[in-house]
Amino acid sequence: MEQKNSARGTNGKVDATTLLRADHKLVSELFEQFEKSRSPDKKKALVEQICQELTIHAQIEEEIFYPAVKAALNDSELVPEARVEHETLKALVAQLEGAEADGEDYDARVKVLSEYVKHHVKEEQTEMFPKAKASAKLDLKALGEALLARKEELKAQYA
Repeated sequence: MEQKNSARGTNGKVDATTLLRADHKLVSELFEQFEKSRSPDKKKALVEQICQELTIHAQIEEEIFYPAVKAALNDSELVPEARVEHETLKALVAQLEGAEADGEDYDARVKVLSEYVKHHVKEEQTEMFPKAKASAKLDLKALGEALLARKEELKAQYA
């Protein structure tokens, strides 16, 4: 729950882009831990956590954040591209789930996933998030609360 507290503003409400950025940071740190690890068991545990975090993150973006951004910005480019990137991300996650950590392609798949996530995060944080913040039509605090509630529901399903 550390992430929940760090994403909350001074009024106790979480901003949607702050919450999503915190998710991005967590996954980035998990990828860094993976790169430093030499233990197949540790690698497998990290990949399981990465896959869970990415799956939940993608789901809350697709269910809540992207539709709101698409409507508020009348967007026909950023959101569709992000959704297509999520499809590829999900395919990579599916390839890793259940794979053996000492398999020949395991590290390569994780590396490709990491690079793909970095690209996707960069686009969100430099293009989509600033436009969302600038839009008077988006209540990022209400959106953040909705994202957080759904995220907690999904995490409970994994527990």
